[in-house]
Amino acid sequence: MATQGQSPQGAQQSHGMIKRAVVSSFLFRLPPGQPTKPSVALFKRSEKVRTYRHHLAPISGSIDPTDPDPLAAAWRELCEETGLTPSDLSFWRTGKPFTFSDPSIGREWTVHPFAFRLKDPAEGGQGEAAIRIDWEHEGWQWYDPRTVLEDESLNTVPRLQDSLRRVWFEGTTNERAAKALATGLERLRADHESGAHELTAIALTVFRDFIAYTQNRLDAEWWNMVRMAAWHLIKNGRESMGAATQNAVLSVLAEIEGIMEQKTGPEQKWDRILVLIDFHLRNRANIAQQVKHSFISYLQSHFSSGGTQKDRLTILTMSSSSTIRDSILEVYDALGIHTLELRVLESRPLFEGASFASSLLSTFKSQSNPPNKKLHVRIYTDASAALAAKDVDIIMLGADRISAAKGVCNKTGSLPLVLSAKHVTPGVQIVVLSDLEKVNGMAGVIDDKLAEGNDPFEVSSAWRNDGVKGVQALESEVRASKSDQENLSVTVENIYFEWVPLDMVDAFICEEGVLEKDSIQEKSQKLGERVNRYFGDL
Repeated sequence: MATQGQSPQGAQQSHGMIKRAVVSSFLFRLPPGQPTKPSVALFKRSEKVRTYRHHLAPISGSIDPTDPDPLAAAWRELCEETGLTPSDLSFWRTGKPFTFSDPSIGREWTVHPFAFRLKDPAEGGQGEAAIRIDWEHEGWQWYDPRTVLEDESLNTVPRLQDSLRRVWFEGTTNERAAKALATGLERLRADHESGAHELTAIALTVFRDFIAYTQNRLDAEWWNMVRMAAWHLIKNGRESMGAATQNAVLSVLAEIEGIMEQKTGPEQKWDRILVLIDFHLRNRANIAQQVKHSFISYLQSHFSSGGTQKDRLTILTMSSSSTIRDSILEVYDALGIHTLELRVLESRPLFEGASFASSLLSTFKSQSNPPNKKLHVRIYTDASAALAAKDVDIIMLGADRISAAKGVCNKTGSLPLVLSAKHVTPGVQIVVLSDLEKVNGMAGVIDDKLAEGNDPFEVSSAWRNDGVKGVQALESEVRASKSDQENLSVTVENIYFEWVPLDMVDAFICEEGVLEKDSIQEKSQKLGERVNRYFGDL
């Protein structure tokens, strides 16, 4: 925050009001296994700050022009004002931004709320001992967040309660609905094994439970609450894999809106709302089956010559996708291919490629296959992608997100795989197998610039297990706080996803067949309009 006498950075003057975009970062402490009973830290602002002296506040500050995004500003302010770094904290939630004016000081604030969770010593953090407040604060204390929302006697900065509600949504609903949403969000965030298709089914189930536990009245307040719960499932589950969830919950919201407008009694409306979510959950298997059929049709049209099917097919893939696994086996069974060679990259750091190969082998062995059917599985290290791509027919990728502007978001290593394959085997077909739920909307909830960073110790644990020398020294520097050594820092990057440009993909295969680039842009635009309809006024 700016000191007294300084001009606020990034401020704009308009009609006598200075406009400022700020971050509002709440620090939470979560008891193990009790995500619905957290404590939140509030900091008492000192005499030296420009505004709201002696008021309780989260860690806040202006978003500078040099900040790449609001979240980066939040991390910067946390480090400056409390000394906390990613070794002490884990990012927990994003709240939906909002704008308000305070005429008493001539400011219009656009607030970007965030929530962070303090790591305890069992997670490698220092707990409360890591908090070292600077001159902007004269003290801090843990509070029950419900008390903060309900106790009007607390001397807080303006609209603090609104910011808190946007990251701790559980405080706006009853205990059963709060628990369903909180445990559901934690389950989605922690699941690094399931694909987007499975995560969406989990999210829809959580959404159904939340709605079932809020059965009291179908009014505007309930509608706002349900829409905000849907927003949180998209944004604060696994945002990087949330495009499918976004599409699914928006479809459900559109149908709920139609039911609410029907001239029937509330009991009939409740029944129809729950039935429609159950229908969406059941219908997900049908979509996956349609994608498989489209893939079979694609292979029949591209890998036959004069009506004669190829006798051998070589496919290279990576990571883990149930849709790809089932499609490969179904294609092998449906087409007259005698030999299928499947090459798989191991997909570090969690080695999902090895798990994928094991799952496919188990499924294949459980089936009754003719003796002339031969399956060869070759597993390669990620670094040998070019060697693995030699003479393959198809590079087969899944998609966690499809953006009209950015391309296909998939597991890190996808772009090097595509580039090396195009070099060593120019005639290779780059095929993306995905359902249409993965298309992200223009100006949607999900930020296409998002790079999901994950626990660096997932990477270094493999080094430890293999006995690599010097691992402990590296991990020690990663855990070190900024104040320990100002002239030295070590980070281990563990980014799960990257983009493959649309122009590098030969075929997008979905439940509607082979999708053209123009169709992706059209669907993205329509989805953006739906996002604005249901979330724009929250």
